[in-house]
Amino acid sequence: MAGRTSERARLLLGPCEPESIAAWMRRYLEALTLRHLNRLNLNARRSNLAWFNQWCVERCIERPGQITHAHVVQFQRHLFLARKPDGSPYAINGQRAVLDNVHAWCRWLVRQGHLPSNPAADLDLPKKVTHHLREPLNQGEVESILAQPDLSDPYGLRDRAILELFYATGIRRQELANLLCSDIDEERGCLYVRQGKGRKDRFVPVGERALAWLRKYEREARPLLLQADGQGHANVQADPNERRLFVNQYGLPLSAYALSWRIRRYFDAAGVKKVGACHLFRHTVATAMLDNGADLRHVQEMLGHSMIATTQRYTHVSIARLRAVHAATHPGATLTRRGESDG
Repeated sequence: MAGRTSERARLLLGPCEPESIAAWMRRYLEALTLRHLNRLNLNARRSNLAWFNQWCVERCIERPGQITHAHVVQFQRHLFLARKPDGSPYAINGQRAVLDNVHAWCRWLVRQGHLPSNPAADLDLPKKVTHHLREPLNQGEVESILAQPDLSDPYGLRDRAILELFYATGIRRQELANLLCSDIDEERGCLYVRQGKGRKDRFVPVGERALAWLRKYEREARPLLLQADGQGHANVQADPNERRLFVNQYGLPLSAYALSWRIRRYFDAAGVKKVGACHLFRHTVATAMLDNGADLRHVQEMLGHSMIATTQRYTHVSIARLRAVHAATHPGATLTRRGESDG
């Protein structure tokens, strides 16, 4: 839903009357900023609220006190009937996110004493859709992807180190982009994830293979990326004291967006058609560890999940261990030919 709501969000940031719906939405977002919500979370909330603000403006509903429960129900129907430019409906979970944010904003207005009650309360929301996890990579696909970068140039060496790190740790795309050189602890064989999802820090083990590629990148490729671009011109933008571990062709920190399209390019080159890129390594790591007997709590800690239920989703994909248990314990799991059991 973000594509069309970005325009609405810009309208929300424009001039407005002090007591208008837009003005109170701004105050709410400022209050959330003081709670140190991350930028992506705030942008999503702003976009969702902007949709409701536009809907109200089009119906001459100017102030929060004019909003009724009937209005919110009508807005819910509007979301249900809305269509994307290609004619397809908006995802149910996206509709729920918009309504949840309207509900939270109204609840905040009640706490501020600006509304006597929450007009968005008691909405009969559509059931949340639980998406199946994408199929993880198998070992052959992983090795094929890892072999794609051209190791004769610094970019290829950097990308091989990135791929190895994704596969070794299962960290998130933004977490990898945020890594500092000092976050790699070779002596202890781990890396330090600063302010991961939910603003939580954690330590994640790194295998010897990934550490070896990181050493090679830091020794042979990173200094070159900080000195010159791909054409051999001096990188005037680069800071020789840059602390981020992975840098782009300008010697600046590599963005999460750049990571996605670069990793996807290696998937395509390896002939891997499975959906995903960086996050698919995360699925692959979790599934492989569970298949090989890792405790669910250990996988939860490694991936940085705040709730064990999030990690448990991977048990639906991890069929290898379940199949082994079934074969060992179910009396009908193996085929015994007639006469074999009689000796």
